[in-house]
Amino acid sequence: MSQQLPDVQATAPDVTVGLSRVGVTGVEKLVKISRNGSRPIVLTAEFEVFVDLPSWRKGADMSRNMEVVDETLEAATREEVDRVEDVCGEVAERLLQKHDYTTRAEVSMEAEYMRRERTPATDRETQHTVDIVASATATAEGTREEIGAHVVGMTVCPCSQGMSESRAREKLERLEVEGEKIEEFLAEIPQPGHSQRGHATLTIESDGHPEVDLNDVIDIARDAMSARTYNLAKRPDEDHMTFAAHSDAKFVEDCVRAIADGVVSEFDGLPDDAVITMSQSNDESIHQHNAHAERVVDMGTLRSEVDGS
Repeated sequence: MSQQLPDVQATAPDVTVGLSRVGVTGVEKLVKISRNGSRPIVLTAEFEVFVDLPSWRKGADMSRNMEVVDETLEAATREEVDRVEDVCGEVAERLLQKHDYTTRAEVSMEAEYMRRERTPATDRETQHTVDIVASATATAEGTREEIGAHVVGMTVCPCSQGMSESRAREKLERLEVEGEKIEEFLAEIPQPGHSQRGHATLTIESDGHPEVDLNDVIDIARDAMSARTYNLAKRPDEDHMTFAAHSDAKFVEDCVRAIADGVVSEFDGLPDDAVITMSQSNDESIHQHNAHAERVVDMGTLRSEVDGS
């Protein structure tokens, strides 16, 4: 076609209102994460890509956005990357360079990540699935990147367990068991409480890429709940998980605070302006609603709170 088509996106809109985010979602790409001495981890990742749009412009250049995404992510597939958040950062920075009308570019990514592990009692090799998240925001001031994970585990309600313990103590007293023996028994054998499937989320955002190991992020989130869960579980493993969970009953609020403690302990070198997002959601077993708690806080504040200062 010899005649140049009009650039409709660059015309003025009927309603001159600026838009915070315009872009594409559901972009699927392969990303390879390098590993020392091992084959790379290949992720099937889904991306969302956005830029802001001024009030005087009708539309964003969707085809140009996709061209940048394709070019950058295809390169990331061919050339292994150390950090998935850096892929998001590179795309965001290139989007900012390609659009003279844009002041902000955002790129986010989600992918399933498989890790090998061993069952807690039978020591059998298995795998577990983690949903990892990464994002980046590029502006004229620089680029901030975020890395994190959503994990699944098990929690037990301390309140429900406390009621069961009271009932057990009363029964043992009626059976004329000595008080010292009762307390010794209850200390050794945790009483039943209603359990939930827990969903923990931890993300860390900083200027440039956060100086954290993704596997440590995953472990902090998993260990913040009453017990880890496993894809493979023989009867001794089931017993191990049940006993461990009831030995460490936690409210949804306790889980978020445990994540906070883990972040400060493991990542104390993070800068004060790093942003930590922590949340816990429990699928309640005896209620028709679910429980949720969260905290978004800068690292400096979180460090001072955990340290008691």
